[in-house]
Amino acid sequence: MQKDPARLPPLDLLASFTRAGAERFITQSAMSRQIQALEKELGVPLFHRHHRALTLTGDGQRLQTACVAVLAQLRETVARIRAPARREVLSLSTTPGLASLWLIPRLPSFTKANPGVDVRLDASLELRNLRADGFDMAIRYGPIDRADGKPLFHEAMQPVCSPKLLRGNGPPLRTPADLRFHTLLQVQGAPRSGMPIEWELWLNAMGLPDLQPAATLSFSGYAEAIAAALAGQGVALGRRPLVDALLRSRKLVAPFKGTTATMRGYFLVVDSTARTKPAVRALEQWLLEQAALEA
Repeated sequence: MQKDPARLPPLDLLASFTRAGAERFITQSAMSRQIQALEKELGVPLFHRHHRALTLTGDGQRLQTACVAVLAQLRETVARIRAPARREVLSLSTTPGLASLWLIPRLPSFTKANPGVDVRLDASLELRNLRADGFDMAIRYGPIDRADGKPLFHEAMQPVCSPKLLRGNGPPLRTPADLRFHTLLQVQGAPRSGMPIEWELWLNAMGLPDLQPAATLSFSGYAEAIAAALAGQGVALGRRPLVDALLRSRKLVAPFKGTTATMRGYFLVVDSTARTKPAVRALEQWLLEQAALEA
């Protein structure tokens, strides 16, 4: 019976031939019985036999090229089966304050639940173009009535400080009017009448538009202002829920009851193309669940 010309030789013969064919100078003694068996199987010579060397024939060169490509693909497939899939990197952009105070402390729970997925976090006040800048999603801070994306949570303001400011023989801090004895911590911005804009809005809501603090300290970012509050350097306007974990742990305290809602909030925006990736959908769902815990 005539052999099927498409029938493949045994894999071990092809593997031995591929190793031999990769050598630039092959001696007669290096010619194994397996390669001789492959030539017999195919019915054609694969090497030119010289006095002290072997070189590939035309058929041998074609077979060697095909075997190298096929075996490389086979190794890659086996490696993927044996080992975890290649790590996937997700890119997320958000504000520095939300990143440091809210997101970063929570991220370990996401990476633990999603092995093989890494998150690249961009903490910037710059509004990123997701697709053009290579980001899968963003958590954006902005006015409630003009925001895009899924709402995570709305913002409320409440003065916060270190517990040490409420102890000892320091100046009183029992009512909002007592802020005149204290240093107000602010994020650097364009002040009006010498008062930080956000503090001015809050003091107006409290009926204290003319209050002047003992001093002010200005910082380039919100996380730095909160760090100063933690160090007992003054009173900051806490953005809820960014400072909620610090309040629960009593690292910060709210000297006055009640919060003042702002007309701003945080919203999750996901690039439509990126949402086709399972890992992106997993991060999106996780962020929505984490935000729901703050409700």
